[in-house]
Amino acid sequence: MKKVIQIPGAPAPIGPYSQAVLVKDTLYVSGQIPIDPQSGAIIDESIEASTHQVMKNILALVNEAGMTVDNIVKCSIFLDDLNNFDRVNQVYATYFQDAPPARETVQVSRLPKDVAVEISCIAVK
Repeated sequence: MKKVIQIPGAPAPIGPYSQAVLVKDTLYVSGQIPIDPQSGAIIDESIEASTHQVMKNILALVNEAGMTVDNIVKCSIFLDDLNNFDRVNQVYATYFQDAPPARETVQVSRLPKDVAVEISCIAVK
């Protein structure tokens, strides 16, 4: 049995998918892009600001499922330019102080709404 996690504290889906889905004790968070959920604006003044917004969106969904950042066990990072890897990593590291999750980072040719970064994750209670 799955439970769809849909909250106003994270951007509304821009397609036919759920923001997150909880199955038993595992939460699957769809790829989040740097959209401010209140204004709908894309946060793109810098890759650092974009990454912070993405992480805020992820944490809003994780928290809604009764979990914290410490429950995140896997992340996937998609960048439109791997030259931003170090800058994204610096921001990302501030969210995972101890025992960071497993992860991959890949460059893709294009992301939704032409953003520079998208991150998805899996969290387990």
